[in-house]
Amino acid sequence: MYVLKHGIKRNPERRWALPDRIFFGHGACAILAGTFLKHPPLEGFYGERIIPDEGFSGNHIYVTNGLIAFDYHGYCARERLLEHHERSWASRNAGWHCMIAKVDFDLLDKTELNRRKMLGPDQYLQDPIPRARGFSSEETTRKPRQERSGLQRRWRPTTGRLFPIRHRRCAACWSIPGSAAARLR
Repeated sequence: MYVLKHGIKRNPERRWALPDRIFFGHGACAILAGTFLKHPPLEGFYGERIIPDEGFSGNHIYVTNGLIAFDYHGYCARERLLEHHERSWASRNAGWHCMIAKVDFDLLDKTELNRRKMLGPDQYLQDPIPRARGFSSEETTRKPRQERSGLQRRWRPTTGRLFPIRHRRCAACWSIPGSAAARLR
């Protein structure tokens, strides 16, 4: 899980300068979900909200049809998204628990979002709706990730091949037998 440096969310310029995936994963998830629902590329999607217990952070909004979910990660299985979110927050905050609720408000309405301690579209440095529209259309046309032997792979458009991704801090990536990092230990 990516952790923002202190103060970035309070600084409009620094927040706007974040890469799309981090921008929509740290505070603008409601804008991404609301934009997706305005012109859904697939039928049957609705918004769901992860609401952490009192005193904890970790609020998140995504869209789902009950099986497939879409958020700043792109498309994935709903259960996988929920497991990832819970595992990430629980590893940083002992006793972290949440509930899942269907979104029953307009995700692009400033008043409704502010009532739930989220920013509305007109409270960012620039309009995030075109940015969200571009991000979601990019994600819907991207080739799906494939997993082989536990190693995450991504499509490289320039060569037309899949290549492995290793995250600097991801124990799963660096503990694969035969990997360069495992040989250096």
